[in-house]
Amino acid sequence: MTPQTPDKSQPYLTRYLDRELDELEGTPAIAINGAKGVGKTSTAVRRADIMYSLDRSTDFELMSAAMDTKLRENPVICLDEWQRLPELWDAVRHNVDEGVSNRYLFTGSASPAPGTDTHSGAGRILALTMRPLCLAEYEETTPTVLIDDLFAGNATIKGTSDWTIEDYAEALCATGLPGVKDLPARQRRATISRYIDYAVTHDVVDQGMRVQRPDMLRAWWAAYAAATATTTNYTKILNAATPGKADKVAKGTSLNYRTILTQLQLIEPVPAWSPNYSPFTRLTGTPKHHVFDPGIAAALLRLTPDMLLSQAPGGFEAFGQLFESLVTLTVRVAGQAAEASAFHLRTQGGKQEVNLILERYDGKVIAFEVKTKPTPTDRDVRHLHWLKEKLGDRLVDAVVVTTGPAAYRRKDGIAVVPLALLG
Repeated sequence: MTPQTPDKSQPYLTRYLDRELDELEGTPAIAINGAKGVGKTSTAVRRADIMYSLDRSTDFELMSAAMDTKLRENPVICLDEWQRLPELWDAVRHNVDEGVSNRYLFTGSASPAPGTDTHSGAGRILALTMRPLCLAEYEETTPTVLIDDLFAGNATIKGTSDWTIEDYAEALCATGLPGVKDLPARQRRATISRYIDYAVTHDVVDQGMRVQRPDMLRAWWAAYAAATATTTNYTKILNAATPGKADKVAKGTSLNYRTILTQLQLIEPVPAWSPNYSPFTRLTGTPKHHVFDPGIAAALLRLTPDMLLSQAPGGFEAFGQLFESLVTLTVRVAGQAAEASAFHLRTQGGKQEVNLILERYDGKVIAFEVKTKPTPTDRDVRHLHWLKEKLGDRLVDAVVVTTGPAAYRRKDGIAVVPLALLG
């Protein structure tokens, strides 16, 4: 077998990351990072002349035997699962330093195993994060309120959506994994279950962690999922994962769980906002918890769309948490394409709280509140007005993201946007 020449005739769903790659055309080396199954390879190979899959023995042996030659044979080279041959990183870094005309795309779902000595790549290899499909990337949605326009200050808040709360519940459980979300329901459930099992029994082990009790790791991950969109402390998460004294996991072990799942990008907390120049005092530094994909969180908690919308205790509360996680995913993905990073804001004691803060490279800010009801009240937007008083013109817009049917701007200037229309 020989390295693969990419087949670019296959159907492809354009991603926000494509915009970033277009704007970074000519960059010598880019590492596309992200959890397994989010679409990294599908996106990278469309831009490559050849792909080496380092999880294939033939490609691994070929690259190992003739690395210097193979890294200069084709104009654009995709190195998939590169972490299996960590020497590639430094080899590409040296080629970039020498000014070769070749360009490189690294794709992988993990870092090299602990103990592997590689240079950071800073200044030579640019890193981009790819996440699961956000709602704005679905074929079934057509965003009308764009984050780019919100930052520019010229957004027209308009559009209608036929998405119902049932549609959102289905989306929450389907995952944003491109090869999974459109499978028949039973096949999708089985595939998601296998994804979780494989992560616990194989991917974590590949990162160098010995897992004596995979069931405990899965229980910790599920407890973390139950804390989605909250700032629950890690001690409470650990206690929820191991309620019985006999099964208690050591705190150090739980910290290892957190570290490994973060390295695999299977959890991605939203950091607390700490603006460089700040009119605030007493902001909390506690992150908000999020599994990388709301559908994986739902599966860890054994939740179905019907359960999320039921009147059973905790059902609709879980819907609200996972809905905020889906909003967070959309804001993160579209925000990254606009050179902005996502945070949350909470004062100590929780007197003021804003669900999401999107801060661009130039310090401009968009604030988001998330509400599952279609029409927000004056009370729902009070923290957005508080933030406007604090930030002044630096806050370019404030948005309430809802499950409602229409986008509009309130008389007080706050935008109300259904999630299906935000992009």
